[in-house]
Parts: sequence; structure tokens; C-alpha cells
Amino acid sequence: MRSDRNARAPLGLKIAAAGGLAFLHLPILLIFVYAFTTEEKSYQWPPPGLTAKWLAVTWNRPDVWEALGLSVRVAAISTVVAMVLGTLCAAAVSRTRFFGRETISLLVILPIALPGIITGIALRSAFNIADIPFSFWTIVLGHATFCVVVVYNNAVARFRRTSSSLIEASMDLGADGFQTFRHVVLPNIGTALLAGGMLAFALSFDEVIVTTFTAGQQATLPIWMLEELVRPRQRPVTNVVAMVVVLVTFLPILAAYYLTRDGDRVAGAGK
Repeated sequence: MRSDRNARAPLGLKIAAAGGLAFLHLPILLIFVYAFTTEEKSYQWPPPGLTAKWLAVTWNRPDVWEALGLSVRVAAISTVVAMVLGTLCAAAVSRTRFFGRETISLLVILPIALPGIITGIALRSAFNIADIPFSFWTIVLGHATFCVVVVYNNAVARFRRTSSSLIEASMDLGADGFQTFRHVVLPNIGTALLAGGMLAFALSFDEVIVTTFTAGQQATLPIWMLEELVRPRQRPVTNVVAMVVVLVTFLPILAAYYLTRDGDRVAGAGK
């Protein structure tokens, strides 16, 4: 008798799954097609022709490079901040018991559950009250609010799967706190942190709503795309940039998936 794991899915379920995937991804594939269309002003289907000239046009647009550089810098620094704060919060919540621990956990997760416009309005109001001018760092602070959550969720799950007996054994053998973290804790949570950092980078790189409220006159790559859609100059250039954003965000997400799919296999698990 075959196990449920090896049983074949019914044909109707396969068709439904294929339909769902097509619904999700066909619009993205259209972006790739229109990045190579010869028509500059409008969208036609089928495209009147295909060309690669827009890749060169995009490459020579300084405004694209400026927006791309800003997005990469913001995402990189936001990810570093999120990895530090998210790891510390995860260690405190998963390894210690104190009054209000579950409340703290809820408050850490809350920013990613709230609509982005709520977070954006709250941050803008706080910056105005504190008389903080909009700058590169206000964007970083805005992105860090939800990037911390991604790292925290990955780290706290891995902390809870790591046996506390490993830490106790390390301390019994004379290791101090830093040595225990470096040689015992970090190897066990390293892939989870890396995956959380990659997801945080991807989220920060393509974020629009919070950035709109915290960027001032600056334009990250998604904000640049939004402005180009409202006042288009060369529509295919916008599609080329959108294609780059898809690739840049897809690769970290794919890497994070492969890093965490065997997350239950942690040293000390089950001891």
C-alpha cells in the first residue's frame, strides 16, 4: 500500500494548482515581455516587435543608477540593523522568562502586521514632531521597522529548536558568554539569520508605501518606478527596471528558502 507522501494528486487538483500559479505569475512574465517591445508609448498584445535596445537605454540613464544605488544602500543598512536587533530580541524572548514576554513578542511582530500606510503615517508624524528632516536615515529607520520582524521570526524559531543543554554544557566547560555564542549558538542559528537577512533585504529593496512617507525628495528604485508610471517618458525602461527588481528580490528569497527548508535539523535537537 502506497503512503500518502507518494500518492499522486488528483487531476483536478493539479489543474487548480497550475491555474493558481498562472494567475500569480503571468502578469510578471508580461513585464519581461514588455521590457523588450519595440513600442514605446503604449501596451499592445501581441507586441509589434521585440528589441533589446531598452537594456542599453536603461543602462545609460543616470536617474536609474541613482535610484538603484539608494535602494541598495538603504536595504543593506536596514538589513544589518534588523539582524542585530532581531537576533537580540529573539534571544531574549526564547531563552529567558520575564513578565510581559509574550507582549514584547507581539509588539515586535506588530509592524509587519499593520498596513504599511499606518506605519508610514506614524513615522512621518514622529519625524515631524521631533523636527527630524527627511534623509537617507529616515528611510533606513522606516525600513528597519519591518525588517526586524523578518529576522526575529527566523531567529526565534531556530532558537527554540536549539537544545538549551548545548549552551549549559558550554558554560559548564568554562566558556564565557561570547565564546558560547560564537562557537555554539551562532553555528546553530547562522542559516536562519542569513535567511532572515536575505528576506529583509528583499523586502526593503522593493518597499514603496513606508518609503513614500519617509523619503522626502529622495527616490528609491520603486519610488522612481511609481513616478515613471504616472509621468512616463519611456515605458519600456520602466519595465526593464521592474524586471531587475524582480530578479534582485527573487534570488535572496530563493536562497532563504533553501537555507531554511531543513531548519529542523539543528545540532542538539531532540536531546
